[in-house]
Amino acid sequence: MFSRKQNSQASVSSDMANKQKRYEVLVLALHTDIFRYACWLVKNKTVAEDIVQETFLRAWKSLDSLKDEKAAKSWLITILRRENARRFERKQFDLVDIDDVSVIDDQLSNEVEIEHRELRAVMGSLSEEYREPLMLQIIFGYSGDEIAEQLDLNKNTVMTRLFRARNQVKEALEKANVNRGRENG
Repeated sequence: MFSRKQNSQASVSSDMANKQKRYEVLVLALHTDIFRYACWLVKNKTVAEDIVQETFLRAWKSLDSLKDEKAAKSWLITILRRENARRFERKQFDLVDIDDVSVIDDQLSNEVEIEHRELRAVMGSLSEEYREPLMLQIIFGYSGDEIAEQLDLNKNTVMTRLFRARNQVKEALEKANVNRGRENG
């Protein structure tokens, strides 16, 4: 009888150690991508940190439900998007301008830094229906099918939104370049 109790305790300890290892690997592999996506989604580094923390807490609690390790990134993005939605259910936070979010490498030249800032501003100005699929494609490299699954949309709808988003970004950047030329010329 005593031996059976020791064996079950050893089994529980082993299961917990395995779960801890799986979780640590998951966090190490995907934290940066999930945080970057959260920054783009909420445009506030502090709020993004909170949402990412809640995302990984929920991931820990339901880690046993993740059967396919290849689906971990999609699974975490889904959790993150739901956490972001919960934020609006609980309380409306003040939003921060996209220019306040800095993810620029300090070694970039000033010209490249300005171009990146302009691109982020243009992409941040897109409506959410265009910005979110574009971010999923750019940041995570998701295909149209994967984006459609993440956003619970038809693939054709996603492809149309990606096309329109790219066109809006292109037009805005071209307009900015023309205006910059007038100011400098």
